[in-house]
Amino acid sequence: MKKKTVFKGIATALITPLDETGINYEQFGKLIDWQIEEKIDALVICGTTGEASTLSDAEHRAAITFAVQQAKGRVPIIAGTGSNDIEYAHDLTSFACEAGADAMLVVTPYYNKATQKGLTKMFTQIADKSTKPIILYNVPSRTGINIESATYEALAEHENIVGIKEANGNISKIVETMARVHGKLDLYSGNDDQIVPLMALGGVGCISVLSNIMPAQTREICTRFFQGDIAGSAEQQYKLYGITEALFCEVNPIPVKAAMAAMGFCKDYLRMPLTTIEDTNREKLISVMRAYGLIV
Repeated sequence: MKKKTVFKGIATALITPLDETGINYEQFGKLIDWQIEEKIDALVICGTTGEASTLSDAEHRAAITFAVQQAKGRVPIIAGTGSNDIEYAHDLTSFACEAGADAMLVVTPYYNKATQKGLTKMFTQIADKSTKPIILYNVPSRTGINIESATYEALAEHENIVGIKEANGNISKIVETMARVHGKLDLYSGNDDQIVPLMALGGVGCISVLSNIMPAQTREICTRFFQGDIAGSAEQQYKLYGITEALFCEVNPIPVKAAMAAMGFCKDYLRMPLTTIEDTNREKLISVMRAYGLIV
């Protein structure tokens, strides 16, 4: 039986608008509405870009609940519920399911890491507890651990595990993975500069940082590809390379928070240990944003 696809196209890994008092829900609501008006395909709440690692438990739960209520079913809401503490991941996943999230994004455990056996057991237990689909999130540059192709193959047998957000950057390993799981797991690029390559390998979209500031333009990469205009899709990927590169001049989400602030969406506020963008990088980012017509 074919598993249900959570979304096809671009899901924005949404920032969490913060200030000294906590989450700014007025800005959060406006941002969610704008993304939907720009025809984004889904929204990821409380992921890496949403600074989930420094949100309190209460903030994490409140943000998921707020996003579900604000979206009103207009797009799928994917809740980041992963943790290096499996009991917390269980609890948060159960909460997000009950709150009405459409799917979960579950990252590999960080710091304590795991063997491939440990990853298989952890993801299986979380998926067993979930009443909604699970997208696995592989980002070894942050967590220090990579999901191997054979592990994906084993996890693909679970009915609740439906997709992969792959951010390992290794195209050869992704080819190996898709040789094992194509037709069983949906592949999403976790890197904005690899959307077209991963769709060429059977991927169905991207969980994107870039789409925070350019949702329609990022989505066009997928739209053209799905219409069979591969050359046009690649051309759009090339066109957005400059701004993509600028958004990763420092660790995410530092630059995208600065960009969103420059566009008037939020305050340029991050929680320690993240700090605001360096002045020289800010100047470069603002210059690139002007060139792309994002600000004057």
